[in-house]
Amino acid sequence: MKLRAAHTLDAGRLGAILTEFAEGAAWFPRSHTGAEDIAHAAQMVERGWVDVAERGGEVVGFVAREGEEIHALYVRGAARCAGVGTALLDHAKANTARLALWAHQRNEAARAFYAARGFAETQRTDGAGNDEKLPDVRLVWQRSGGDG
Repeated sequence: MKLRAAHTLDAGRLGAILTEFAEGAAWFPRSHTGAEDIAHAAQMVERGWVDVAERGGEVVGFVAREGEEIHALYVRGAARCAGVGTALLDHAKANTARLALWAHQRNEAARAFYAARGFAETQRTDGAGNDEKLPDVRLVWQRSGGDG
């Protein structure tokens, strides 16, 4: 697997990964079109937030991070449970002492993934502040030992 900074031409594949997730999660209300998912991915790439994971020349996952804040971490369905998400998260952890993100409370798989990698819940909301209006949870990871 190769990790690299995303480039403009990745936006279509990243948007497709977002769409695949939204269409595959029965609890997730579909609030954006596929074209809007691509546009959103393109904006994150343009801001310099995105690193991608490639396997066999194909983008199979990505993380979008602005400083300490993870805005997105998604892995293509066929590549899940194969270390892609962990590699992307470890890459994000490499040069920072702290990371934080929001996850939907109903996304139990994501919450378990982050908990197993050292993230702790610090806050819950009713979802009024997110696009989907779903209750969410704030998760924070802090490097131990004060280094970083």
